[in-house]
Amino acid sequence: MRTVRRVLWVLVVLALAGFGWLLLTRTGQGTREDAAGRPVPREVAIDISELGGSFALTDQEGRRVSEKDVEGRPHAVFFGFTSCPDVCPTTLFALSQLLPQLGTDADRLKVQFVSVDPERDSVEQLKTYMSSFDPRILALTGSREEIDTMVANYKAYARKVPTESGYTMDHTAVVYLMGPDGRFAGTLDLHETAEVQLGKLRRLVARPPA
Repeated sequence: MRTVRRVLWVLVVLALAGFGWLLLTRTGQGTREDAAGRPVPREVAIDISELGGSFALTDQEGRRVSEKDVEGRPHAVFFGFTSCPDVCPTTLFALSQLLPQLGTDADRLKVQFVSVDPERDSVEQLKTYMSSFDPRILALTGSREEIDTMVANYKAYARKVPTESGYTMDHTAVVYLMGPDGRFAGTLDLHETAEVQLGKLRRLVARPPA
């Protein structure tokens, strides 16, 4: 069964590479109504060859981080914010459970949690928040312009949604997987089993250096 799954995954990857695009369903990035009037997530076609790029942000230790820090290494990018009630902590907890299972290979994988709420997510706030998760995960913040650049690089989505107590953030909820060559390699999704996610990460870190 595992062999069949691997073959199917390879075929999917080859198909995506051949077409040069990916149809991502972004949870929390706006909805449309179905025939019954029920809200469903919008689907947006994305050219995967354009994902990634240069950026300059600051991590939870106050260090400046750029694309040079992940050059030649597999990396994962997740957009969220520390006031997120469910998706963000759940995803970060899942990643914190998966990384130790990669063994020493986990040290080659760069995981970046990019805040889409820099007005509230200061370096100090990120440091406190990330103390609950695997220390290998870098939390990044910056100016609104710097964050918007990173979001645009990944064709992601983030916007403020007013609430009675202030606002929350609507944002792309998948984890982007990027190969050592800086090219898009797939995604992790909360709806997948831990086994499937672990398999994806193992294949990612097994890729040869760029």
